[in-house]
Amino acid sequence: MIAQSPIAGDSRILREATALAAAGHTLHVIGRDVPDGFEIGPGITVESVSRSSGLRSGNGGLAVGHGRNGPKVLVQRFGRWLLLPEHRNRTEKHWRTAATPRVAAAGPFDIVHAHDFNTLELAAEYAAKWSASLVYDSHELWFDRALPGRPTPLWRARGRRYEASLASKARVVFTVSDGIAERLRSRGLADVRVVRNTFPRADDVPPAPDRPEGLLYAGRVGAGRDLPTVVEAARQLAPFRTVLMGSVDPNYRLDLGPVETVAERSIDEVDDTLREYGISLVTLTNTCENHRLALPNKLFHAVRAGVPVVAADLPELRAVVTQYKLGGLYEPGNPNSLATAVRTVIENYSTYTDGVRSAAAELNWAKDSATLVAAYADLSD
Repeated sequence: MIAQSPIAGDSRILREATALAAAGHTLHVIGRDVPDGFEIGPGITVESVSRSSGLRSGNGGLAVGHGRNGPKVLVQRFGRWLLLPEHRNRTEKHWRTAATPRVAAAGPFDIVHAHDFNTLELAAEYAAKWSASLVYDSHELWFDRALPGRPTPLWRARGRRYEASLASKARVVFTVSDGIAERLRSRGLADVRVVRNTFPRADDVPPAPDRPEGLLYAGRVGAGRDLPTVVEAARQLAPFRTVLMGSVDPNYRLDLGPVETVAERSIDEVDDTLREYGISLVTLTNTCENHRLALPNKLFHAVRAGVPVVAADLPELRAVVTQYKLGGLYEPGNPNSLATAVRTVIENYSTYTDGVRSAAAELNWAKDSATLVAAYADLSD
């Protein structure tokens, strides 16, 4: 497996590697910024390649207010906006260059599994050299994401064509939702299978309380997550508590207003935190096709914890939330809509907790990992 994400915090990669090892495969994972001594489990080795920080600030965090102003700051911000797309591409290319000798030395392997487009070219190269099967795991609709910096329509158009060209060499393509799967099929990819970002079922989910104590956003804190809308809705919902928990993107600034913060916790500890507050926020902006077709981890983490959600009313999220009666929906960017959705979930709390607990029988990693393991069995035939 090859991935440019920080492996220790990428729950999808960890779950997939563990499931494949349990099925009898031996894995070597090359990722980014792996802590010393980090282990995934038996049958899995891990190797780390660092990535340059480049334009990122070293002191990111949530700030009250909007930060510094003035002509010099505005010029710096404009320069960053202008250069960021090129910098992002160079940073990813630098990682691939550094990872290439590690991949070469580690192999040969029977299967090369590329996590996301930024490893696909490298994975395809070594799959061809080793006469190995190529697997492409598209965690996102890569060239339809909301990205900071200047618009890059030509880069996106060329990228979609190049992605399809490389991915057509894969024996199987995995992705996270039916919507993204359909979009990839429309680009000429034949065997696309959905492995959702579900979690293993919890062994023991305590009974739900009669009423929730608050609203918890547990995830990455940064642009595209519709968090300014959360802050404005929190003003309307007070004294009902709104809480953020997660790692903060460098250079992201947000006036928190009445929103509280709690320390980031491990994946398993998030379950208890979700149950403590009682409602999980699954927010995204309606600014790109990737968001409209996304099914974020936090949706399925709420199912594992037995907690209703208030989610952005986007096509894939709407389909799952309404089918399984997982909670309420709100219009992205509309704090009034978000506040109304929260009140609706509070008023019908037992209905939604029942829906979430029933959904756990279907929306769990045992179901999705079976798709992954079956596909690997086909590759081994």
